[in-house]
Amino acid sequence: MVLVNAKVIDATHLELAKPITTSYGEAVRVFIAESDESDNEHRQWLAVSLEGIKSAYRVSEPEYTAAMIKESNPEYKS
Repeated sequence: MVLVNAKVIDATHLELAKPITTSYGEAVRVFIAESDESDNEHRQWLAVSLEGIKSAYRVSEPEYTAAMIKESNPEYKS
């Protein structure tokens, strides 16, 4: 699989950012990923994930000590 950026020329033509080694007339598959929306959506998911992590590991989160463990996990190795 080869990933190449391309610019839309019109409804049926693309201008590739770099040449590909495909022979003339050979069939290829083209997957369209709209970069601005995809990148923006990805950034939004990262921001939401970061907020979740921040709320799970707040400064006010208590410190847990070994004395607080009621039943240890014998498979856990520290």
